[in-house]
Amino acid sequence: MLAWNRAATREIVDFARMKEEERNILLFALTDHAARALFGAEWAAIARRMVTQFRVAHDLWAGDPAFAELVARLRRDSREFARWWGAHDVGETRAGRKVLHRGGRAFPFMHAGFQSNDDPGLRLVIYTPCVPTVPRKVASKG
Repeated sequence: MLAWNRAATREIVDFARMKEEERNILLFALTDHAARALFGAEWAAIARRMVTQFRVAHDLWAGDPAFAELVARLRRDSREFARWWGAHDVGETRAGRKVLHRGGRAFPFMHAGFQSNDDPGLRLVIYTPCVPTVPRKVASKG
């Protein structure tokens, strides 16, 4: 994580309180128990999709010692990662809907990811709260 806003701190996790080397959403999702609560019943599907997306990034940076270290740590600290990584599934980044859970309440968000053309190692992900729609009365012509 290179940057985030107050909403991310409030809704996801306070990245500013983490050590810089710990600011990794995959590491958070797979090794922090708070992530399981945050993603709720969808945790396994979300985390597995993240692993398949990481496989693409890993292949771009296969020779980078930081990636090798991250994979080793995830294999050590997350048995789910070890199992999913061993499956060699590759996934694409897709926009979609995610529900985050805080304080017994569910907060739905739409999310979209954007890859940098200049640096394939950079990706921007935007979360937008879903606004409940209220049916509006349609005026009839009479």
